[in-house]
Parts: sequence; C-alpha cells; structure tokens
Amino acid sequence: MLQEIDGSHGEGGGQILRGAIALSAMTGKPTRIINIRSKRPNPGLQPQHIVSLKAAATICGAVAKGLEIGSTEVEFAPGRIVAGSYIFDIKTAGSITLVIQALLPILSFGERTSVVTIEGGTDVPWSPGIDYVRQVMIPGLSAFGVRAGVEVERRGHYPRGGGRVTLNVEGAESLLPHSAVKRGEVRCITGLSHCTNLPGHVARRQADAALEQLRECGFCEGKIDEEISQTQSGGPGSGILLLAEAGGTMHVAADALGAKGKRAEEVGREAANRLVNELRSGMAADRHMGDMAIIYMASATGISELGISSMTPHTETMIWLSEVFLGVKWESKTQGSGIAIKVNGAGLKRGGKK
Repeated sequence: MLQEIDGSHGEGGGQILRGAIALSAMTGKPTRIINIRSKRPNPGLQPQHIVSLKAAATICGAVAKGLEIGSTEVEFAPGRIVAGSYIFDIKTAGSITLVIQALLPILSFGERTSVVTIEGGTDVPWSPGIDYVRQVMIPGLSAFGVRAGVEVERRGHYPRGGGRVTLNVEGAESLLPHSAVKRGEVRCITGLSHCTNLPGHVARRQADAALEQLRECGFCEGKIDEEISQTQSGGPGSGILLLAEAGGTMHVAADALGAKGKRAEEVGREAANRLVNELRSGMAADRHMGDMAIIYMASATGISELGISSMTPHTETMIWLSEVFLGVKWESKTQGSGIAIKVNGAGLKRGGKK
C-alpha cells in the first residue's frame, strides 16, 4: 500500500522529504510525497534534494518518479538496500550534510560496510556544518548502534561549493535503544575554527573571540584547534564549531559561519553565545541533535529517551513522520528548561522486518 505524506506538514521543508525517503527505504514501504517544500519561497525540489533522492534510490534500487527541479510531488518505491561504494556529486554548493542525513539511516541497515563519496558544500547556511556531523552527530548516534565515520578531503563553502567528503557506514541487523536525559558537568569546551582561501588570522580571530565570550559567560576554557586550507575548486569561507565535553557519547555543540562583510570576531561570539544558550537547559543533547536522533530512536529495539534543549519544528516533524511509518508513539515532558522525549522503538530489522 502506498504511504502518502503531505510535505507541507509541520516545518514543510526538505527535512520531511529526506525523512520520508529514508523511512521508505528502511521499511520497504512505497511512498508518495505531495506539496514538497510548499512553505518555501522557491517550492519544490532543488538540486540538493534531487541528489539525495537519486542517491537513496540508487542505494535501495528504488523506482522514483518526479525527480525534477521544481517538482512538488514524488513517488518512491524501494527495493533491497545494497551496501557498496558510491559517488554522488551535487554540482552546486548544496549541502553535503543534508545528503548524509538522508543516506545514513538507510545504509545503517545495509548487509556490509558502505563507502559514499559526496561532492558539494560542506559548510553552507541553513544546514549543519560538516564538523557538527563528524564530531557531534556521528558520535551521538553510535549510542544507538550506528557505526559510521566521516572524512573531509576538502571543504566547500557557499556559494561555490567544491567540497568533497567520504562517509563510511557499517551496516547492522538492528539498532539499539539508549537513554541520555541530563548531561554531566562540563569538563571543558573544545572546538575547531577553520578558514579556506582566506588569511590564517581569520581562524585565529574566530577562536580568540569565542574563548573570550565563553570566559565572560563563566565557562571553563578549552582548546580550539585551527584549520587553514587553500583549494582550487572552492571559494573563500570560514566557520567555527564549539563542543562542550561532559562525558558520554552525547555532546552539546553550536557553530557559526562566516560571510562577506561579517567580522571573524562576530562569528566566534555568535557560536559561543549559541553554545551558552544550549548549555543552560542542562540536557544531554542540543536542539539539532534532537531532530537527527528521532529516526534512529524510533527504529531501535526497546525504549529510548533523550533530553534536548528545545523542541524545534524539525524535531516535531520527524516525530510525526516516524509515527506514520513505524507506528510508534512518542512522549515528551518538560524538565527544567529542557524537554525529554521518549519512545518505545519499533524494533526495525534489516529488510524492513519488525
């Protein structure tokens, strides 16, 4: 039976599209998605969405219809997930990390290890940066039995792109439940400040400003590494990720990107203030990890609970979507200034079995 999903539900953007395709491939349920990105200024599919869909279709041998720029309706009939080596090129500065979000849950149910190379944008607006994915998302998801790693060959910033990343995923028969509600005491704050095709002092100034802001807010200092690179394929760009280490696999983090006319000091302070706001909740995970973890928690065998700093529209959308595809029921309750979300996972196994 064809599962129809209204793409205008909740936040009404690309997240519901990627999530629906991933769940379709994982469960083997064919799906039709309508009203795709209807709430965006430029509705319908854009290049990075098409790459995600074509990549997912390739990996699971799906028959896909409607994969055209501006299309607001897609049909996706999945086959068997085939682990292997793949290369996908977005051909723009479209977000590599959003393609990873679409493919990682699918490949997690593969029969063996997969190696996927993706070209496009590594650090672009309105999507998680590649450092967040490799230092926060991937380690956090390991608690649910996801075995993956990310290597960055070169960065690619908006608007030119040119980045190249390799994702390695070891397939599993099923995923594990995990509970992490409150975080421990922050031991230190570490991070990575980077710049590409810019003077090296840009990365240093971002790091120095972030540390100064953290000190003013009463947080202990850590070490912020600097990465300075020059590439032929991409344009200039910079950014910084700050990560609070408090024990366990879950980390609370925040990042910020540079932009034309935006001083390096502003980038560093922006990331520091975002991290401080996340830490005030006292919860184990930040708001972005919330929506990223939903699909894995809902698929796992057993009860999982996660403390997040706030419930974002993306998180609400993924909760609804997982209930539609997997038949699970979520609970949420306020704890202090954060929220604890809980689910008894569907016990999904390789091949879409429960």
